[in-house]
Amino acid sequence: MGMAAYVDPVLGVPLRRVLLYVVVLLGSNLATFLFSSYSYSCAPPVTAAPVTTTASSPRTVPVPEQQPELPPEFHAFVGPHALPYGRNPNWGTAELRPPAGHPCLAFPDMLAAFMSYPVNGSCPDDELPAQRLLLRGCEPLPRRRCRPAAPADPAPPPPLPDALWSTPPDRPVHWSAYKSFRCLVDRARSPRFDDCKDCFDLAGRERRRWLNATASGRKENNPLDFSIDEVLASASPPGSVRIGLDIGGGSGTFAVRMRKRGVTVVATTVNLNGPFSAVVAARGVVPLYVSVAARLPFFDNTLDVVHSMHVLSGWMPPAAMQFALFDVYRVLRPGGLFWLDHFFCREEEMAAYMEVVESVGFGKLRWVTGRKLDRGPERKETYLSALLEKPLRNSWRLP
Repeated sequence: MGMAAYVDPVLGVPLRRVLLYVVVLLGSNLATFLFSSYSYSCAPPVTAAPVTTTASSPRTVPVPEQQPELPPEFHAFVGPHALPYGRNPNWGTAELRPPAGHPCLAFPDMLAAFMSYPVNGSCPDDELPAQRLLLRGCEPLPRRRCRPAAPADPAPPPPLPDALWSTPPDRPVHWSAYKSFRCLVDRARSPRFDDCKDCFDLAGRERRRWLNATASGRKENNPLDFSIDEVLASASPPGSVRIGLDIGGGSGTFAVRMRKRGVTVVATTVNLNGPFSAVVAARGVVPLYVSVAARLPFFDNTLDVVHSMHVLSGWMPPAAMQFALFDVYRVLRPGGLFWLDHFFCREEEMAAYMEVVESVGFGKLRWVTGRKLDRGPERKETYLSALLEKPLRNSWRLP
């Protein structure tokens, strides 16, 4: 019997396709990073790190069979470290083993460069190589005993509430990967397509995001565009949304709007195509530097709302998407809201992705589909915007 005869029991997808999706997932974050680094003049040229390949497996990087020769600092970090008072009954061990992502060892040259520095001195100015290592699965990155590169003449950010809608000054940012905020704002006029090329223009489209038609100055609402006030009004009881997460928070506008409504939202970011972490922080909200592949660093049943726009979309293989959605389900409290905002994929793939979303166990409060035309109708892409609710009772059982 051939491989194609085997089927994933959850998604109904042939095993051969699932394996292909896994390969695509491992490479997609890196491909996005490399493409975005070359797309705009704001970013200086970046030399891609060498990738080890073999003739039998040209698209993958094998994990070394033997422990690679790594700097002493890496081994000093991962330990294990003996606890000074012996076995801790709460941990069930007498050792501390700090975490480093298992795929780190698949890239020994990159890992060695990351961990090579003078102890108690200055860290290498390596924002882009470090992020490239993280996006290849080395997450969390190992801790280091050095001081990160910082701006030579820093200035404090604007005070609140001015900071919420002010383009940050350049001085607080260490510009190792980009030139200036003015350069990033001006790229909104570039003919190149990018979902977030105008994210840094806080006087442009960002000013209208997640507002209803009256507040944003539009003639009418697009059914796909839910407003924050509509979503908050859907919570039961009113006022029960207090803390949340924005997955792929861009320049922080969603978290800023929630802050003004008394809701604390943490925004996950990586610095793909811009210094998003620095901008989010400068606006007075909290950036969380993790990739979309990471397990969410929150305990079970704790958050009131999770939002994601574009990041959880059809670039992810269905199996990886399902893992991500179950993680969202895990961190939401019973009765919490998940706002899947403008998920998109090819038209012929939407039924399969809808099945993935529906398999998790959320209840549907709103569910709207529509054509995605911003890159042209010939691409045959479609949107899904959904407001979903984790069941208030029996949320741990099969739906």
